Amino acid sequence: MVSIHTRQLLAGLVLPVMVFLAVGIVLAGQIWPGKAIQLRMAAVRSVGPTYQALLFPQRQFRKWQLTLQGVGDLLASNARLRQENRQLAYWYGEAQTLRQENARLKAALHWGTEDSRDYVSGWVVRDESGPYLRAVLLEVGDHKVQQGSLAVDAVGLVGRVSEVGPHVVRVLLIEDAASRIPVTLQSSGGDAMMIGDNTPYPRLMYYNQSLPPEEGEHIVTRGQTGLTGGVAVGRVHYLTPGQPVVIPDAALGKLELIRVFDGDFMLEAPPSAGRVREKPPLLPDHRDGEAPSNWQNLRRFLPFASLRNG
Repeated sequence: MVSIHTRQLLAGLVLPVMVFLAVGIVLAGQIWPGKAIQLRMAAVRSVGPTYQALLFPQRQFRKWQLTLQGVGDLLASNARLRQENRQLAYWYGEAQTLRQENARLKAALHWGTEDSRDYVSGWVVRDESGPYLRAVLLEVGDHKVQQGSLAVDAVGLVGRVSEVGPHVVRVLLIEDAASRIPVTLQSSGGDAMMIGDNTPYPRLMYYNQSLPPEEGEHIVTRGQTGLTGGVAVGRVHYLTPGQPVVIPDAALGKLELIRVFDGDFMLEAPPSAGRVREKPPLLPDHRDGEAPSNWQNLRRFLPFASLRNG
């Protein structure tokens, strides 16, 4: 055992010895520089692997820290991109809705010239009840509409105003059994009466027998007092010999926006390229050479009847 006095003596000699040793190393390095460099390089070579092993946990922790920071940045960027994607999807839907509405409004504005502005536009509310079988309600706001005015969609005649109320009017469609529209045949030049029969294809009656309607010719409304002339109506088709009907240009099955024209001025129709609709060929109700049955003749006059062709 080392006595206390001895330990105190050794503790007091440590600092002077370390200082003397340091001064001796510095002097030896100055006296023998080559030897000092060799000793220093040997020490570095021997201590280097140990130093690298001691630094490995610190370096690995730094890599993990950078990786976690990158993952956090990616998550934040992903969340921001998802939010922007939702906003873009919302605005894309809004743009598509506005584009479709703009297309419908532009199509409706194809009617008439710039000077003929006496019209009212409104959105359709379907009306399956009331005094007529085939009619729609039209929202017109505070605008005044006269009874009997013609109503058109983007391509052709829809019907006539049958009832006028506050903010709404009822439009009687041309296919209703109560509908009577005077028309002019553009190719043959004759006049006729288009009469609805609760079928998709109104009949042509009271035409000049010497100038019968031609297959496929277009017809327009006949201008007269209280009725706007020149409005596109549809094309002529023969279900059977001597039985001409009208294939309407207007899309009566999906009405949305309707314009009502007041007055008895002549109205210029839109171009035929955007007006004439492609229709499937109609087939007669009976074979050629066979007379129609009594039931086929009777059901044309029933208010709830419906012809099925094709």
